[in-house]
Amino acid sequence: MSWLRNEKEDLYDPDYNDLLRVGFTSEFNRGKLADLVSLLSGRNFVTRTYEEEIVKESFATLEKGILNFINETNFKRFLMIIKSAGFISPKLIRSQNALNFAYILYLKLKSQNYNPAEIETYVRKWFVLSILTGRYSGSPESMFDFDIKNVSSKDFEEYLKSVENADLSDAFWDAALVQNLNTSVSSSPNFNVYLAAQVKSNDKGFLSKDITVKDLISHRGDIHHVFPRDYLKKNSLKRGEYNQIANYVYMQSEINVQIGNKAPNGYFNELKDQCNGAGLKYGGIDKFQSLEDNLMMNCIPDTIFSMDIGNYDEFLTQRRVLMAEKIRDYYYSL
Repeated sequence: MSWLRNEKEDLYDPDYNDLLRVGFTSEFNRGKLADLVSLLSGRNFVTRTYEEEIVKESFATLEKGILNFINETNFKRFLMIIKSAGFISPKLIRSQNALNFAYILYLKLKSQNYNPAEIETYVRKWFVLSILTGRYSGSPESMFDFDIKNVSSKDFEEYLKSVENADLSDAFWDAALVQNLNTSVSSSPNFNVYLAAQVKSNDKGFLSKDITVKDLISHRGDIHHVFPRDYLKKNSLKRGEYNQIANYVYMQSEINVQIGNKAPNGYFNELKDQCNGAGLKYGGIDKFQSLEDNLMMNCIPDTIFSMDIGNYDEFLTQRRVLMAEKIRDYYYSL
């Protein structure tokens, strides 16, 4: 991919294995790389014999798949689709397998002459669905094989709906996803999807008037705590408790410095005063409606104004539900 050496984009940096996997799966409708070795050796899977003609056909088919993979137009349009779902940074993407199959799906649907707008929607949804459900985290080759056989033989909209009905039921959104957000791992795929949802919605950073989450992620902004870390540590909470992702927000560092180690009911009452003309202290929000809007887009419960250490667990529970609702709305908007 000679054109790639001049690219500064690092959202999808495929290696040799990725190229083979995507090129092979998209053209042969098989997901197990061991089958590629057999096919290139001329194996006839029906008669269990080896034939020279199959060798020639297999190399020609693989070449086509590789050329489709490295095609600059294909590659850049695929990345554009992924970015349009809010995944603007490689740190939001922790599953190379999900990315690989999303590219397989793009190439496959394109070869089947699906409408370009439909392809964009299907690829975005499938990519996010794959991340949320960990579809390719267990036995990726087997799942690749299962999915490509269905993609190549069925109407994709019907197949997508069948997978959604099985894996994205109300029980998933209302219970499983909420439970999955109960973690202190900041690289959690569910948290990354939440951040992608914020990017796509053009949400402002926590307590920011103009700076967006997209701006903060793009310029290597930092994740901070709604209940300040030092405040929770002083109240004897341990690392796994104060670093819950339901306590994380993208926030401008200068706002975080001003908050210091105050309890939420402390700095939020000062924010109320700020909105009543007391002067700017935490960012530039100076109207109460703007403050309420900011809390809503950051999934902060409106009970935050009266919360202190005694309400921390309640806050986490409420925010996980709001984050799950935002992810659900985001998914169905793709």
